[in-house]
Amino acid sequence: MDPIKTEIVVVGAGPGGYAAAFYAADLGKKVILIEREKRLGGVCLNRGCIPSKALLHATHQITSAKESEHRGITFAAPTVDLAKLRTWKEGILAKLGGGIAQLAKMRGVQVIQGRAYFEGSQSLRVESEQGQQFVSYETAILAVGSVPAMPRAFDLGNPRIMTSTEALELEDIPETLLVVGGGYIGMEMGTVYAALGSQVTVVEALDAILAGADPDLARPVVMAAKKAFKEIRLKTKVGKMSTVGKQIKVEMEFDGKQVEELYDRVLVSVGRAANSADLGLENTKVTLDEKGFIKVNAQQQTSDPHIYAIGDIAGGIMLAHKAHKEGRIAVEVINGQSSTFENVVIPAVVFTDPELAWCGLTEAEAKARGIPYEVSKFPWAASGRALSFDRTDGVTKMIIDPESERVLGVGICGAGAGELIAEAVLALEMGATAEDIALTVHPHPTLSETLMECAEAFYGHATHTMAKKRG
Repeated sequence: MDPIKTEIVVVGAGPGGYAAAFYAADLGKKVILIEREKRLGGVCLNRGCIPSKALLHATHQITSAKESEHRGITFAAPTVDLAKLRTWKEGILAKLGGGIAQLAKMRGVQVIQGRAYFEGSQSLRVESEQGQQFVSYETAILAVGSVPAMPRAFDLGNPRIMTSTEALELEDIPETLLVVGGGYIGMEMGTVYAALGSQVTVVEALDAILAGADPDLARPVVMAAKKAFKEIRLKTKVGKMSTVGKQIKVEMEFDGKQVEELYDRVLVSVGRAANSADLGLENTKVTLDEKGFIKVNAQQQTSDPHIYAIGDIAGGIMLAHKAHKEGRIAVEVINGQSSTFENVVIPAVVFTDPELAWCGLTEAEAKARGIPYEVSKFPWAASGRALSFDRTDGVTKMIIDPESERVLGVGICGAGAGELIAEAVLALEMGATAEDIALTVHPHPTLSETLMECAEAFYGHATHTMAKKRG
């Protein structure tokens, strides 16, 4: 069988892969996009970002209804139809996946469903139910992503021990749920199940949840979670798990004691592992690091001149928008343009309630790297908009260079922080000073004003809060 010839082959149709394929096609390249799953969109669309956000929105309605009582608006106790909720969620995924497939068709991107296996630096085969196809190409972009990590000690083959993939299926609402790992996935899924009625216990080996964020920004999330969850345990080491009837027995070391407890379900959210096995990479010049991630340079080039890697498989922070940006950089480099993943501001968002978002330098990073900085904060208790919908638990924070007054980093905790952080990303990309933001008129009453007033507070003249004047 003669191979199909193309200029660029993209392996993996997640947010990095399909973005790269579409951009390459827009620039006039002949592109083939290979995806193992029947539906395009990768983990993000099918088993990650999109379904989790849909469920967070749906279950937030339950919380909102309860919180309306003190306003004089009372609702009956909610009834949850899990089958209908799953169908609604699946409808969103089908619509988005179908949209990506249609965009591929309109751009002339050939989509092949199957598993790619590299036979050399410029050739691969695609294995599918229909048989094998062979592809020869000038350049490949690897965007094969990552999978949820499952330590061997927890992998009993029992469906009651879940990763985020199974948790998003919402098979039932367990009476008791143990979440192992206090990162963003564990906290988001814990929020969903707690709203649905589960007694949620979160255990974290470190001394803080959401360890990547500054502690003062994570504090409102912790306070809200302590009310919504049964318990949050820090510095807790989970030993082993075993099946006891229809429950999971978990052994853990907590507060200096060995504890054995039974849970109806366990969610293991302790990170993600590289999806680099069984790709035939040994037949190429691609090199991996000790954790199995592909080594790349700032142009997304691997050690094989014909192969690029983007997104989760290339290591670093595992975020869809980072993969999207890397995909565009790889395509530009292939196209002969000068492009590099250097000084790119990548925001992070945790969709808990309240949300937590940050970009640029955190205070902890500034301290660790010995970078001079000043902090300016604006509490949402001073925001009329936050007061109008009872969300004064938020805070907006800026890390500012004391000499140049340039904004080095921004963190926001509060309702809708994920939407607000984009202004901060733009400010950092444009090299804005605190004065630039302070002088920008923001609409009133909005939460966006908290960025303006946080910048004003740096100079000691924020309207709605008292701030110390600078020397």
